[in-house]
Amino acid sequence: MAEPGKWVSVSNPYVTPRSVGAHEAWAAEAAQHGHAGTQRLVEVTQIAAAPIVAEALQVAPGEPVVVRRRLILLDNKPVELTDSYYPTAIAQGTPLAEPRKIPGGAVTLLAKLGHRPRRIVEEVNAREPTAEERTALDLDPQEWVLQLIRIAAVDNGQPVEATVITMKARHRHLRYQLSID
Repeated sequence: MAEPGKWVSVSNPYVTPRSVGAHEAWAAEAAQHGHAGTQRLVEVTQIAAAPIVAEALQVAPGEPVVVRRRLILLDNKPVELTDSYYPTAIAQGTPLAEPRKIPGGAVTLLAKLGHRPRRIVEEVNAREPTAEERTALDLDPQEWVLQLIRIAAVDNGQPVEATVITMKARHRHLRYQLSID
């Protein structure tokens, strides 16, 4: 159980399709704690899958995938770098491959496209940040990051999204309680 007043993040709102007109999950979570949660779309492009992404999406290393890179802000201060990867066969020709915000978020769009995530696997590790991450997240020299890798798959186990979230470790408390309908 978390201490009173402690901010505990859960993944369920981030992996569940949202209703039309609902606030994005991060904005809603931040607002519950009296803060403004926003995100900035940094890049949407097709790249060759790095080994970690290829393994997560069950594609060959180097195979083209679509990535959506975002900077996550809390009260206009950076707190996370979030890169979401999609198989090109799913993303190509859809808003996932376009450099614009997706109403309801990517999970909502995936569900509309017939790829509703039903199985979620998450791994969390702590590590030293790269120089680029240290700058982007405005980290002190001794600070580490938490890296969460989330794989969302459909009923048959086929991954449809792999997300790599690099976050400030300071003051983070993650709780895992997932049930997806």
